[in-house]
Amino acid sequence: MKPPIHVALNAHLLSGEASYRSAGIHGYILNTLRHLPKVSPDLRLTALVNRGADVPSGIQAQPSAFSTTNPILRILWEQLAAPFALARAKPDLLHGMGFSLPLAWRGPSVVTIYDMSFVRYPERLGRSRRLYLRLAIRISARRAQRIIAISESGKAEIAALLGVPLSQIDVALPGVGEQFQPATTKQVGEFRRRMGLPDRFILYVGTLEPRKNLDTLLRAYAQLPRKQGIKLVLVGAQGWQTAPMLQLIERLNLRDDVLLPGFVPNNELPLWHASAEVFAYPSVYEGFGLPLLEAMACGTPVIASNITSLPEAVGDAGLLVSPLDTAAWSAALSSLLEDHDRRATLTARGLARARGFSWENTARQTVASYYHALGISP
Repeated sequence: MKPPIHVALNAHLLSGEASYRSAGIHGYILNTLRHLPKVSPDLRLTALVNRGADVPSGIQAQPSAFSTTNPILRILWEQLAAPFALARAKPDLLHGMGFSLPLAWRGPSVVTIYDMSFVRYPERLGRSRRLYLRLAIRISARRAQRIIAISESGKAEIAALLGVPLSQIDVALPGVGEQFQPATTKQVGEFRRRMGLPDRFILYVGTLEPRKNLDTLLRAYAQLPRKQGIKLVLVGAQGWQTAPMLQLIERLNLRDDVLLPGFVPNNELPLWHASAEVFAYPSVYEGFGLPLLEAMACGTPVIASNITSLPEAVGDAGLLVSPLDTAAWSAALSSLLEDHDRRATLTARGLARARGFSWENTARQTVASYYHALGISP
């Protein structure tokens, strides 16, 4: 009998704590790992992880000897310790789930590149980490048999910026967790009372940082009539360069109208979405824009920027607006807030669209990339 194909997965970007760092990439990796054993029972899976990280059932964990929570230590582990770990594991294929591969690895490989923000927004990283990413990702992309992007937009950007052919890049779209679904009127009412939320509010979810373009949203919101009693709720941890945004809230006299609850754990997000009148996502750059799908899955109509990958997430189920056009954002917000029938139409479209994105499909697309990398027909 033929032995199962052994795949090693570098999953050191898994976060072991409930914080804003446990969202985004962490969620993509964790949900992919949870579903890989279900869709690929013929594969043997070994996850190389930071010590203390929880690994889903069906996957063997191989924890590191030292903590790799610190980015510099993670780089050192990846380039110096990982080759020895892989020599012990003897995999048939390595999947680098966090942008890069060990330079010493010479076997078949797949690498997931979530976005190119380290090129688009280099100021977010220290010089040493930025230089490492530029070098390691470029080399990894050219050595890997397959590259996984998380959107068609990301696929095109990877090809353009890293100089690899489109034919070498696969797409494994993110999924929507089962916890994201509409809530009952009673659940919404109780949640609003418990959190001290108004009956009507506009919601944003994500890290508070410049590329999220919250200045445009704040200015657009400031143009809405205050008499409607509609608040703006910005859910998310403060990232880098948040001070200018906070100063803008003061200059626009919005201190009493903009709520900043901070980071919200993933299991609490569905009720935030379900309680909102409209979900607004004005970001100027995203690898995919999963919060939009999560909002739609909860029955909340969405407005998003019309650039990068965001139109892929929204489709025809929401409004798309130029990210820097304050007047257009204000008009879009006003149109949804004032038109119940239009909100209902977008809610129905959003629910239908969100159902098309599952983590099981993400895992299937990932496994297809493995077989492609090995030159095997699944």
